[in-house]
Amino acid sequence: MTQSQDLYISRKGLEELRQELDELLGERREGTARIKEAREFGDLSENAEYIEAKNKQSFIEGRIAEIEAILKVAKIIDENNKSNGRVALGSKVKVKINGELREYTITGSNEARPEEGKISNESPLGQALMGRKKSDIVEIETPDGIRRYTVEGVR
Repeated sequence: MTQSQDLYISRKGLEELRQELDELLGERREGTARIKEAREFGDLSENAEYIEAKNKQSFIEGRIAEIEAILKVAKIIDENNKSNGRVALGSKVKVKINGELREYTITGSNEARPEEGKISNESPLGQALMGRKKSDIVEIETPDGIRRYTVEGVR
């Protein structure tokens, strides 16, 4: 994540990150105690409990740093951003592709879950849909060729 890049997140996603951070901070305290206890077992170079506790603590510290960095730059997606029938962050977009109707929610990259229909505003499809309205046709170049999406609805 570059400093000039905006990171958008829903209120729900922000709350989930804060909750995860709280849980990790609790695990950090527990991990510190586990490391101290494992040190007491003797030779640290062959102490499996110590090595495992240090590895877990390292993962926890990395995730805490990652979440804190996200929280510093995150911009909350305005739920009222879905104005004038155009695709914006937070919009639910119905598109037709090859006769099949699909619905996507436009999210920030941190919350994208394509398998759940949540696509990032930074993905090729998300970028192409931004600002579009009902009946617009969007063409995306893919490795399999050009795919045409018809916007069927925006809410």
